[in-house]
Amino acid sequence: MQNRRQFIKTTSLGAATFLIPFNPRNSLIGKLPKVLLIGDSISMGYYPFVKDSLLGKAEVLRPMKPNGGMYNCQGTTNGVLGISDWIADIEWDVIHFNFGLHDIKHIDRITKKNSNSSEDPHQASPKQYGKNLKFIVKKLKKTKAKLIFATTTPYPDTVRKPLRKPGMSKIYNEVALKIMGKNNIQVNDLHNYVLPIMEKLQRPNNVHFTLQGSQKLAEKVVASISENL
Repeated sequence: MQNRRQFIKTTSLGAATFLIPFNPRNSLIGKLPKVLLIGDSISMGYYPFVKDSLLGKAEVLRPMKPNGGMYNCQGTTNGVLGISDWIADIEWDVIHFNFGLHDIKHIDRITKKNSNSSEDPHQASPKQYGKNLKFIVKKLKKTKAKLIFATTTPYPDTVRKPLRKPGMSKIYNEVALKIMGKNNIQVNDLHNYVLPIMEKLQRPNNVHFTLQGSQKLAEKVVASISENL
């Protein structure tokens, strides 16, 4: 087992990324549970609040860029390529993960860039999303960590740039929930948690949340993680 106090260099999609490990100067190293958050920009929003809330109770990390900025794990297409690097060889106690919003968006079938056209395909169809997610789950289960899957959060029907059709989060969540059920993985239902109050917590015509919204999501994430520490 590589010394946990060393930096772990990882590679994803051909670009160097880093999973910033534990600060060697931190006297709590090796004594606290190790928690990994894997996810898209929604998780990037609640990550700082989760980390602060669990300070002194757990070491909370997520994939990071070489410059120290948070790395966006995006959808399952990227997850299949990066999952081994993100989990590295650390003995994680809890791994909280989510994929969905990037899979749902439409991309240009030629350039693979974001598209506003419904004639272009999803980044990953529901069928491919399920296939990718099964691969990721298989990798995560090998860590022996307690796994928590967060459902894809809802978004306004007016979201474009890139296009995400109304109601697709429900369809993709249904695919994910079947997989989690078969693998006995705990589900943190962020979707239904924020659905009744999404207009108060989400930015207009956007999949992203306000600062208050991210704090609200963090409360649910912290509660879910705390149950497993």
